[in-house]
This record gives sequence, C-alpha cells and structure tokens, in this order.
Amino acid sequence: MEKTSAVEGARSPMQMKLGGEMEGNTNTLRTAETFLRLLPVGLCVSALVLMLKNSQQNQYGSVDYTDLGAFRYLVHANGICAGYSLFSAVIAAMPRPSTMPRAWTFFLLDQVLTYIILAAGAVSTEVLYLAEKGNTATTWSSACGSFGRFCNKVTASVTITFVAVVCYVLLSLISSYKLFTKYDAPAECRPTASIEVAAFPG
Repeated sequence: MEKTSAVEGARSPMQMKLGGEMEGNTNTLRTAETFLRLLPVGLCVSALVLMLKNSQQNQYGSVDYTDLGAFRYLVHANGICAGYSLFSAVIAAMPRPSTMPRAWTFFLLDQVLTYIILAAGAVSTEVLYLAEKGNTATTWSSACGSFGRFCNKVTASVTITFVAVVCYVLLSLISSYKLFTKYDAPAECRPTASIEVAAFPG
C-alpha cells in the first residue's frame, strides 16, 4: 500500500508538468489563431474600401470598378471574408474545448474562404495585367496609361487581398492541424508470430 502511494506521489509532479505544458501550448495556439482571424478583417475591409471608391474620369472617358466583373467579385469576396473572419475570431477566442463538429466546421469553412479570396485576387490580377500591358493579339491597348490613378488603386487593393490570402492559408493549416490531431494514429502492424518448425532427423 505504501509502495503504491509512493509511486503515485512520484508521478504526480511529472503529470502536472505535462498538463501545464499542454495547456500553455493550447493557449498559445488559440492566441495565434485569434490574431490570424482578426488580421484579415482589417485587410479585407481596406481592400474593399479601396475598390469601392475607385473611379476616374478624364478627357479619355470614365472608368469605375463596377465596369469589370472581376473587380466586383473582389469586393464581394473581401466583404464575405471580413465578416467570416470577425465571426470566427470571436468563436476561436472563447476558451472552450474544441469538439469534433466545431473542428470540422472551421476546417471546411477555412478551406472554402481561402479558395474564394484566392480566386478573387487571381482574377483581378489577370484583369489588371491586361489593363497595364494590353493585348496586341486582340488589338487591346493599355488602359493604365490613360487611367493611372484607377490602376494604382486596383494594384493596392489586389496586393492587400493577397496578404489576406496568406493569412487564410495559415488559418487552413491551423484548422487542419486541430482537426486531424483529434484522430488516433493508425495502429502499428504487429509482427507476425514466427512459426516454429520441428526438425526431423534425416
């Protein structure tokens, strides 16, 4: 009886230390995740506002972001991502144990939002490239020479959007880690028991 108590007493400090380290790692991961979820709010809103106020009129005519579907999509994608980031940051900051449904929800939504914002940045970059370089094959001349201020704001908005994409990629990695660490590792294959064969005298 005394031996059992001694063993339990010897194990208690180690268990307490491991428990404290795990709790510290959890708190650190929660803080990093909350920050990464809040950061895209400011980025997406900035990119959205830049594009919303982007229009130019001169002797060559007028241009507005609504004239191009890619830029309208960029505005909508940034608005959706900003709202999701704020909502998910509030939930992630709550010190509650992460359940399996919650982990799956974050994982799926982070993946979807990452592709949405990535697609918005990629399509807008392609349109911006055509506006700056033109296309000689279709006799499409460069438009940024005549509407430089408009193109500069588009460039700033697209750049900020890609910074938000980086945040969402990191969030996808974190949510993937938090989800798949809940599953047990596959059991190791046990070695096949050797079969003893009796040796018969020749």
